[in-house]
Amino acid sequence: MKKLVIIALALFALQATAQERKRTHQNKERGQKMMNLSAEEMATLQTKKMTLYLDLNESQQAKIQKLNLENATKRKAMMEARKAKKERGNAEKPSKEERLAMVNAKLDHQIATKAKMKTILNDEQYAKWEKLEARRSQKNKGRNKDQRNKRQN
Repeated sequence: MKKLVIIALALFALQATAQERKRTHQNKERGQKMMNLSAEEMATLQTKKMTLYLDLNESQQAKIQKLNLENATKRKAMMEARKAKKERGNAEKPSKEERLAMVNAKLDHQIATKAKMKTILNDEQYAKWEKLEARRSQKNKGRNKDQRNKRQN
């Protein structure tokens, strides 16, 4: 009986680690696919998804397309800089001051985006968008926590 319990636990542990590796591989593939898209393509896809979710009208779509294009261009430039830094081999961890500056810049950008969205969307759409952003934020927090745990192990 004792041997059966040990075998069952071993199989369970093996299954859990196999699934974890599969998820990590899928996330890397998804990231590579996004890297292959241009900023315009990323912005168009995001705008269409938002149009479906928030039921945007034509003028809202145009304004959000412009906002998404700005964000995608900025994101693409940051991805390219990170990739170039990694390829050069000097991908050091940022200092405390640099990390603080990056976090402040990110939060300032989020505040500005939120203000722009509030002017573009009506109250109902804005509430729905905020709920979506909160869900996305929670999902990313969990993903980041998982990645930190993997690095520590």
